[in-house]
Amino acid sequence: MPYVCLPILRGRLAGLPVLGPRLLLRAAWTMLLSFLLPLYLPAQERTKAKADTSAAVRDSIFLQRVERVTASPKVYHAEPIAIDLMRDLGARKGEAEWNVGVVQTDRLGYDDLVVFAEYEWAPIDRLGLEVEVPAVFHTRFGGGDKVPANQVESLKLAGMYTVHVDTTRHWSTAFGYLHEALLTESTRTLLRRPVRGQIFNPFLVTARRWTDNWHTLLYTGPRLIRRSGGGWERPVFEANYSTHYMVPGTRNFVGLEVNQSVERGRSNFVLRPQMRVGINEHFLVGISGGIPVNRDQERVGTFIRLIYEPQSGNKAKRH
Repeated sequence: MPYVCLPILRGRLAGLPVLGPRLLLRAAWTMLLSFLLPLYLPAQERTKAKADTSAAVRDSIFLQRVERVTASPKVYHAEPIAIDLMRDLGARKGEAEWNVGVVQTDRLGYDDLVVFAEYEWAPIDRLGLEVEVPAVFHTRFGGGDKVPANQVESLKLAGMYTVHVDTTRHWSTAFGYLHEALLTESTRTLLRRPVRGQIFNPFLVTARRWTDNWHTLLYTGPRLIRRSGGGWERPVFEANYSTHYMVPGTRNFVGLEVNQSVERGRSNFVLRPQMRVGINEHFLVGISGGIPVNRDQERVGTFIRLIYEPQSGNKAKRH
């Protein structure tokens, strides 16, 4: 039977074109690529998926350690640099934090340089307390107006209690109050009348983490000022919005904070692009710019905050 079919096959193959060496080489190369590409592309996708999964796992492990189920649930939120909170939302008893910082603001005729130190701690679950002392220094330039005196500006006492923690939606809400005693500018009257005014500032904070990396926060409330020996000033309504992206597997973030104040029916905005970088397990540094939308009272400024968190069982390392 094979000997019968062989002449028939020869006759059919005789009508086909003869392939040269180049065509044969090109055909062999095409077949080789068609075989190797399906093997290479899935491997590349697996490498990328592995990297994404690794970052997601690191984030997941960190969030689980911070938000582990206890008698006091907690959701991890990114805090803005300029308007920070009195401990984390849903703070746990024993948490504490030291902050020192420098704020530079161009006041058109002179520069404001504010140096502050603050201490935050949680005496009980969900309650954060804060004490802050800012000192202000002024530098005149360009023959501007009279420069105010350098002084310890005020004493700030604040508290915040988290009333709502939703670990399913990653949403937290808190109410708080900040009281600021404005100190007298002149050292001659400091002992006789140390306080020149009071600032009363009740506020609301609500924050949500939309994914493992994207965070939003709103801090808002009225600011009421009463001068010593005088009456009340017009109230100022403040709203501070922030959006942050936290780098996977770290405590570092980049974001934008918007500080809005409404006084006498006029809104003033300051845009604060910012970033936070973890130096080690205990230290972080936050850097923020200050870009006023309305430049009739101030110009571009800078905000730097150094954060120290002592070792605590409620904190988790995110490296």
